[in-house]
Amino acid sequence: MAEPKIKVGITQGDINGISYEVIIKTLIDPRMLEMCTPIVYGSPKVAAFYRKTVSNVGTFNFNIIRSVDDANAKRANIINVMDDEVKVELGKPSEASSKGALAALGAAIRDLQSGKIHALVTCPFREQAAPATRATLTGHSELLAETFGAKDFLPLLISNAARIGIATEHIPLSQVPAAVTKALLIGKLQLLNATLKEDFMVPKPRIAVLALNPHAGDGGRIGSEEVEVIIPAVEEATKSKILAFGPYATTSFFARSYASRFDAVLAMYHDQGLMPFGALSPEASVSYTCGLPIICTSPMDDIGYDIAGKDTASPSSFRAALYMACDAYKRRRQYAELSKNPLPAATLEMEK
Repeated sequence: MAEPKIKVGITQGDINGISYEVIIKTLIDPRMLEMCTPIVYGSPKVAAFYRKTVSNVGTFNFNIIRSVDDANAKRANIINVMDDEVKVELGKPSEASSKGALAALGAAIRDLQSGKIHALVTCPFREQAAPATRATLTGHSELLAETFGAKDFLPLLISNAARIGIATEHIPLSQVPAAVTKALLIGKLQLLNATLKEDFMVPKPRIAVLALNPHAGDGGRIGSEEVEVIIPAVEEATKSKILAFGPYATTSFFARSYASRFDAVLAMYHDQGLMPFGALSPEASVSYTCGLPIICTSPMDDIGYDIAGKDTASPSSFRAALYMACDAYKRRRQYAELSKNPLPAATLEMEK
């Protein structure tokens, strides 16, 4: 008997950007419905507005439902989380768009908590545009980690070219050296190692660790963090059977295409990871959150105010995020089953 399809929640993000355009362009393809049952948390009115801006939409329409229980496995579904009087203001942030994005995220999280949906794909929005937004939270990952009681998490940027984790992410650059501690790096390496095994089926992940200072500190002459913090963290991680290597000087690491030799890279701060990743991965890139008890992906698109409503946005990153959410959910379940019921040695010998 075939397993039921994965139900994937999709949050609408900022309604004044490109989210609905890339969602519609992705879900037009009927093959997506063979993989999962998509459930958009948003606004049927806003979806109808953007449907008119997308070419070659054919007969595509959302199936409007009141709850996940009403979802049609053969349709793209949408649950209304906004006031019916909402207005789209193309290309600019608004209080209504931020409230709508937060409402969509909140509704999807509640359905994740109750097990009504299996995975989540979040579209981008600017939280600072909403007065009601909690100032302590800077992104989806922080909110999900707090909601689901995750002690730690790690943003992981993924494309066909590289996987890059960000150790300190959204903090001022001036605070990075103090934040990069041995304990922090060991914790991030443990998270990254576990995620690669459980969600990406990499049996023995090889992880490169980037240096903080130019030329990897040059033996302590250009900063002491490599000698005092990063190298001891790599050595400690190695003792616990994590295949960690480094620290590598950022410029030479990417100039020599070393990323292809590893299953993932751990960067020390936001731009150190984002800048080379953007150069290596112009399209079809995804942000994945390690360390959560649920699966969450996000397309590596910005809100796209400059091209909103122009039918020029590429759906490649959103499509990749949807595929990855489904694949990671399946792999995590497979890993859990294999961990509970490992194959006997005799069977392994037969399969060689």
